[in-house]
Amino acid sequence: MTVKTSLSQPLEVVVITGMAGSGKSVALHALEDVGYYCVDNFPPELLQALVSLEHWQHGSRVAIAIDARSAKGLYLVPAQLDRLRAAGAQVRLIYMDAQRDTLMRRFSETRRRHPLTNEKLQEGPRALVQMIEEERALLADLREQAHVIDTSNMRGSQLQAQIKDWIQAPQSSLTLLFQSFGFKHGIPIDSDYMFDVRMLPNPYYEPELRPHTGLEAPVANFLAQQPKVLQMQNDIIRFLDNWLPELVKNHRSYATVSVGCTGGQHRSVYLVNALAQHFGDRWTTLQRHRELGAKHSG
Repeated sequence: MTVKTSLSQPLEVVVITGMAGSGKSVALHALEDVGYYCVDNFPPELLQALVSLEHWQHGSRVAIAIDARSAKGLYLVPAQLDRLRAAGAQVRLIYMDAQRDTLMRRFSETRRRHPLTNEKLQEGPRALVQMIEEERALLADLREQAHVIDTSNMRGSQLQAQIKDWIQAPQSSLTLLFQSFGFKHGIPIDSDYMFDVRMLPNPYYEPELRPHTGLEAPVANFLAQQPKVLQMQNDIIRFLDNWLPELVKNHRSYATVSVGCTGGQHRSVYLVNALAQHFGDRWTTLQRHRELGAKHSG
């Protein structure tokens, strides 16, 4: 493969894969918005040829969506991505995911057929569950190597914003996404590390603090004065200080650290903000506050 190279415009390749119904099309649109030439549902066998061709014709940024419909060629993807990296390209692999119930609801709402539908498994909830689980198995190896995004509780606009933030973040040896969430709304399935902080003092039970979030001064000041909160913060920092360098040694370039409290409004939000600030001097850090939705951007 011949890759056109330029010090001012290195080749950037984003490969999007993941579960049908998880938002791959939305992610592609977000990448198109920031200047990527995007191709959907492309055969893995032709990945290198396409990247080379599009680099010459359209510039230095290419995004390609590959899914379970190309099952026979999926095993080729990791080696092809390694060859692109060896040729000097900056390569990112994104895996879009969602809870099974969420995927089933989305297929029901849109009345779309699952891409693995065949003559033996035509319709119905049981068949759809089988196809979703078969798809997970087909894509499991790619998921292990990718930056995973759980879209179960995301609107399209939130997903687009997260994709753009992640793509536009400065390149570093490790990019960390710190995300807050509420356990009562479900556990994020894209977590590499997850910390439960529900045992900490809860601002929700302080009437004057309840309407505020962990990003606002009244709640932040309250939590900063709680010894148990400081102890938890230091314990998490100590753990990550020990183990994140091991990820880097293992050639991991991104990790998601999730912090959960009951509702995802106060304690987890405060700690995610504090952790992102602490590690921001060493690595590229991003924030996402899942339950705050449109009220704040992370």
